[in-house]
Amino acid sequence: MSVTEEEQQQPEVLESEADAEANADPLADLPLKPALEAVLMVVDEPVTADHLAKVLHRKPREISEALAELRDEYTAQQRGFDLRLVANGWRFYTRAEYAEAVEGFVLDGQQARLTQAALETLAVVAYRQPVSRSRVSAVRGVNCDGVMRTLLQRGLIEEAGTEAETGAILYRTTNYFLERMGLRGLDELPELAPFLPEADAVEGESQEGVPSFDVDDDKD
Repeated sequence: MSVTEEEQQQPEVLESEADAEANADPLADLPLKPALEAVLMVVDEPVTADHLAKVLHRKPREISEALAELRDEYTAQQRGFDLRLVANGWRFYTRAEYAEAVEGFVLDGQQARLTQAALETLAVVAYRQPVSRSRVSAVRGVNCDGVMRTLLQRGLIEEAGTEAETGAILYRTTNYFLERMGLRGLDELPELAPFLPEADAVEGESQEGVPSFDVDDDKD
């Protein structure tokens, strides 16, 4: 029984298709603009087109063109935010005409009670400072980006330079934190305590007369 040339080539075709599937790059196959938007939503500082190209497995020129198109689209649509190129990096910013609305939201949020998750995150910063967001998240075992932003807005933590090895932003507690906790300095933090007191232990004034945070029972 003879084997035709077509039948001999068929296994090679199948192997070629299998190799193509194995070498497929899911990041490179993502729609570029939505992928850029997703990444830019979580950046803490302007990010360069080269960095975005590396992350998304695209060419820098392709990234730059897509970013410029997104910027123009947001401006034309009068969105509540802009995409700006600042210090050679791209980041979302609130449009100036909506700054008052954002300010009102932030100030209102400062009156809200801290959650248990926020207290735990604040404790990690207090005992491990200066510390990066990724290290805080590693200690707590959950993503803490949102909680960290809340603590920054409340003035309880602040930026404290960057980590030499990774370039990640470091955070520390503020003088306002010490004031709210009734401490003269960080050396007055309880020794060997991994976290701040539980929520019900810090509600209102403590028995020793030390002011503490109002919290609710929400958990991250």
